[in-house]
Amino acid sequence: MLIDFVPTVNGVSLAEAPAFSKAAGGAPANVAVGISRLGGSAAFVGKVGEDEFGFMLANILKENNVDNSGVRFDHNARTALAFVTLRADGEREFLFFRNPSADMLLHESELDVDLIKKGKIFHYGSISLIEEPCRSAHLAAMRIARESGSILSYDPNLRLPLWPSEEAARKGVMSIWDQADIIKISEDEIMFLTGGDDPYDDNVVLTKLFHPKLKLLVVTEGAEGCRYYTQKFKGRVGGVKVKAVDTTGAGDAFVGGMLYGFASDPDLFQEENRLREALLFANACGSLTVAERGAIPALPTKEAVLKALQNVDS
Repeated sequence: MLIDFVPTVNGVSLAEAPAFSKAAGGAPANVAVGISRLGGSAAFVGKVGEDEFGFMLANILKENNVDNSGVRFDHNARTALAFVTLRADGEREFLFFRNPSADMLLHESELDVDLIKKGKIFHYGSISLIEEPCRSAHLAAMRIARESGSILSYDPNLRLPLWPSEEAARKGVMSIWDQADIIKISEDEIMFLTGGDDPYDDNVVLTKLFHPKLKLLVVTEGAEGCRYYTQKFKGRVGGVKVKAVDTTGAGDAFVGGMLYGFASDPDLFQEENRLREALLFANACGSLTVAERGAIPALPTKEAVLKALQNVDS
């Protein structure tokens, strides 16, 4: 979890931006708030600095009804910062300040084991795999979650500038690939992980990325919606059209919507019709998020999503 500094004006470089507004960010935290906003129950495990930004982030979790008892504070390291540029098309560029930041310094001994054991679903990214001690803490948390019967959900959320090299990123992202039950990935990430293969080719996805234990692999396609692959069937679900203002958090809103569906119906991946409904709901979550600035402030309520879906159906 970190602070995103977002330019107050779209379509400019970081150097040209006249001012920035601060927003809570970080993919797993966004997902937790997204689920809570929909009426689900979520907790966050991670580390922030013992500084004003860290206190602000822990408080934002609490204000959004996310259990923050798993948050730790580091008095020797600062809360991570990211400057996020919105280009004219709403896409983003990142500049990170982590040297090292508190989130990288979470130790296995600081994990709230009881909290992790409570979760039906344990969701994580790959950024926490980049450096020790956070990598070991991440792997330990996955082990605890799996042993307590949680569904493991993985969104690599690739941020190349944070890895030492492309090769390290590819190796790091794939190092835990075969442990996940659910994986959400983007077209760009498919190209990166397969070494440039066609991200729209089902055979590429099924032969290179689908693994025997995987229950569901979802490929997000932005405004176009998503594709899904399970052990029994595959298909695509169209997107819900909106005017994009800021794509920050869209993928996380999608994941929140999808996991919200899985929490209430763990067998979704066995029934194609129910899965398609859940993914359309998730697509709507993503769409509503891009219509506003910032990630957490833009995450939708269940009422807003259902209203948007009525317009799709009509």
